[in-house]
Parts: sequence; C-alpha cells; structure tokens
Amino acid sequence: MTFGEMIGELALVPSTGGAFVVLLDGEEIFSRKEQGRFPDSKELKQLIRDRIEPEMSLGHSDN
Repeated sequence: MTFGEMIGELALVPSTGGAFVVLLDGEEIFSRKEQGRFPDSKELKQLIRDRIEPEMSLGHSDN
C-alpha cells in the first residue's frame, strides 16, 4: 500500500456527465474537465504525495 495509514478514507462518488474529479481534504487536485483526460495511477500517486508527504519517495513512480 503506497500511503499506508496516511489516508483514512477513500471514496468513489458516482456522477453523471463524464465528471472525474479528485479531491483531497476538500481541495480539487485533478479534474478531467480541466485536463481533458483521465490521470494515470502514477500521476494520482504523485499529486496525493505532493500534498500529504512531499519528501516521501514513490520509488519507480517518481521516474
């Protein structure tokens, strides 16, 4: 598990209209509408890490 106990909850909320938004503590960190694409898992890990533990190494996901 990448973030272990650093993340207490992860929720997927169904929506309509092709929305895909990632929020972290209420702050939008990714929006499909704004980016025009879906993120890959590496990008999501980096976005989350950069906000909760910037010094944390993600190993191969940092390359």
